[in-house]
Amino acid sequence: MAITIAIASGKGGTGKTTTSANLSVALTKFGKDVIVLDLDIAMANLELVMGLDGKSITLNDVLAGRADIMDAIYDGPNGVKVVPAGISLDAFRKAKPERLADVLTKLYGMCDIMILDCPAGIGKEALTAISAAEHLILLVNPEISSISDALKVVAISKRFETNILGAIINRASLEDTELSSKAIETILEVPILGIIPEDPNIRRSAAFGEPIVLKYPDSPASQAIMQIAAKLTGKEYVPKKTEEKSLVKKFIKGLFGGKK
Repeated sequence: MAITIAIASGKGGTGKTTTSANLSVALTKFGKDVIVLDLDIAMANLELVMGLDGKSITLNDVLAGRADIMDAIYDGPNGVKVVPAGISLDAFRKAKPERLADVLTKLYGMCDIMILDCPAGIGKEALTAISAAEHLILLVNPEISSISDALKVVAISKRFETNILGAIINRASLEDTELSSKAIETILEVPILGIIPEDPNIRRSAAFGEPIVLKYPDSPASQAIMQIAAKLTGKEYVPKKTEEKSLVKKFIKGLFGGKK
């Protein structure tokens, strides 16, 4: 029987879909059978991150009652199964989010973990997704507006009795203006599962339609995501050391031909 984990955020633009996609792929690297569903049926983007855009049958078609969920499952990167939401406005208008519970029931025996990429905020579609999940991971940015909105998701999750596994801090740059992980943990009253740093390779991998954990596995963001996946699966993962040279070091290297 699969466990369901909703990836949710209080506001848009936190990097939720990218994180959902990469975490799903990272979990497959630890031997888990994973299905990831794009539940943001109004603003679907998961298929773009996974390089699966343009599929004819999507979750919106299933929720509209004109397709079976088995026909909306596609093979994604590294063996992850992907259920895209699609971009058809007609299917979106006819989709009924209340059918989601039946969809998930059909998928329970097909994987170890189901990742639900939820819509941002606390609208009808987001509430349906959160209530359908057993567990939830909050995705936040280290800024007060993101944390404030995340508090609403925490309150709703508790009302639905959805277990909150913790929060992931995304796009951290370690600037003085950012909230610390300790402060975020104190405000939200949930553990911090990991910190994903700001990484330009995320944008580069998205342009190729390939998850960063596959396209740039040694990048700082990839290493952070792999650590989170290891924590969720109870596995051990030792991140690779990535040496970041300062401008001075690069200048010296140029002067002396690369000698230390």
